[in-house]
Amino acid sequence: MTSQPLPPKRIFPTSKVEARAAEHVPSVPQTESSAYKLAYQDTEFLLREDLRPVRFQLELLKPELLLNEANIGSTFVFYGSARIPSPEMADALVAAATNPTQEKIAERLKAKAHYYEIARELARLASRCGCDEEGKKHFVVCSGGGPSIMEAANRGAADEGHESIGLNIVLPHEQMPNRYVTPDLSFQFHYFALRKMHFLLRARAVAVFPGGFGTFDEMFELLTLIQTGKVRPLPILLFGREFWTRVVDFEGLVEEGVIAPHDLDLIHWTEDANEAWEFVTKFYADHPAAPLVQTAPPE
Repeated sequence: MTSQPLPPKRIFPTSKVEARAAEHVPSVPQTESSAYKLAYQDTEFLLREDLRPVRFQLELLKPELLLNEANIGSTFVFYGSARIPSPEMADALVAAATNPTQEKIAERLKAKAHYYEIARELARLASRCGCDEEGKKHFVVCSGGGPSIMEAANRGAADEGHESIGLNIVLPHEQMPNRYVTPDLSFQFHYFALRKMHFLLRARAVAVFPGGFGTFDEMFELLTLIQTGKVRPLPILLFGREFWTRVVDFEGLVEEGVIAPHDLDLIHWTEDANEAWEFVTKFYADHPAAPLVQTAPPE
């Protein structure tokens, strides 16, 4: 009995093949019209108002596929200000102030510079976590990909020679990804909502450092999602008690009756990277439904 050749796996040409073929069509009025472009190659078409649902889907799907291909099983998310200087830049920030008001603000930012090193150290600790039996990487550092606290997080992962994720966003003023984000895990978003979703899809712990509107938005949305049962409980580490209690009256929310006393238990106050990591490991030791993978020794 003679063996027969196996049929090809695909009977239709791939989109890549068709796209290359479309580049070589003869130039006539019909082919020069934008109507003739393949839909997935027509940028102007994809940017139409009617195509917003498709852009939502693409912005959700692209990072998801690439993170799956990179074997990212879970993340350790870092939120915090884009304005807090690293310790080595703190004095220069103060020196650049041109009036007493700016100098006072610069001094306040300088006083928070130690959080840069705390974020960096916590990222180092998280990055030492090993893979599970399926080869999935856990507690992979994930930040907004920008400067300051975000940079510190990605830098800590780089210190350990490990990958980290940056979820950047298009802003009116240019914000480049910091140089410590792993290039193949550096993503850019248009929609804040989808960016915030990607922060939490794989999150197993979240560290929140002093920050402004963006940090408030991210932190309070997470607290709301857990409070309302939309997200399972996970460690939320809040750094900077003096800062946070000055700008948010958490106890006042309880006293006014708009949140319950036990809602404050969603937050774990800390000022130390080692204590924060110990809290995370204990949390998962106490929740066997989501066991903590083994931590690898530093290289």
